Amino acid sequence: MILQEIIQYRKRDLEELKKRFPLNRLREAVEHHVRRDIRSFQKAIANPKELNLVCEIKKASPSEGILREDFQPLRLATLYEHAGASAISILTEPRYFMGRPSYLKTIRQVTTLPLLRKDFILETYQLYESALLEADAFLLISSLLTGKELKVFLEIAPQLGMDALVEVHTEEDLKKAVDAGAQIIGVNNRNLRTLEVNPHWAKRLIPHIPKGLIVVVESGLCSHEDLMVYKSLGVHAFLIGTALMKSRDIIGAVQSFLGTDKRWRRTGS
Repeated sequence: MILQEIIQYRKRDLEELKKRFPLNRLREAVEHHVRRDIRSFQKAIANPKELNLVCEIKKASPSEGILREDFQPLRLATLYEHAGASAISILTEPRYFMGRPSYLKTIRQVTTLPLLRKDFILETYQLYESALLEADAFLLISSLLTGKELKVFLEIAPQLGMDALVEVHTEEDLKKAVDAGAQIIGVNNRNLRTLEVNPHWAKRLIPHIPKGLIVVVESGLCSHEDLMVYKSLGVHAFLIGTALMKSRDIIGAVQSFLGTDKRWRRTGS
């Protein structure tokens, strides 16, 4: 199973990283690192009057391979901001998504938008690493963590000046996230274990999300009309990646999802 392979590699990478740069040294580095440019991911995606897009930067995916041969992360970030994105999601997993943690710091130099680190976060080490890389938020996948781990990670996030987007796919995932204190819930229409996408899956879970939490829908989003349907159900923001990475016209694609450019053809996200 691809997910198991990814987790095994990430655990192996983490062990190597901790040997080179132990957690105590990483914590010290974070404590001495002064962040003057604080950007709130939560506030950026919470405006109920807007279609808030979290536009993703990723070169590849396990389900589709290389998504964009002409992959220029800095240019993509500037185009996203110009087109009206609310935040940017950056894949940092190296093998299956061909990402790099260093993208966070370099992309931060060319945009004013909040940056979400999207990776397979399994240990507190990665939270401190994300802070040092100057991410504004990080993704936590509910199904990969115990309730206790999720709670601890969510408590650490504000101490480091970051927000956490907790991704769920089932009612069990959702209950765990809510019980742990998640404030931002990302409902993924993709089953990470099979990689199958059901564009209607989130509609089943949204009614079970407690009022007052920020809701983000991920995967299976194809058009402005799709977003408007979800928005009518109380969704605050939408994370879109593959459809944008495949587009020759990034600005047109983003604006089409926002409803300001009708040239964008319907494709999968």
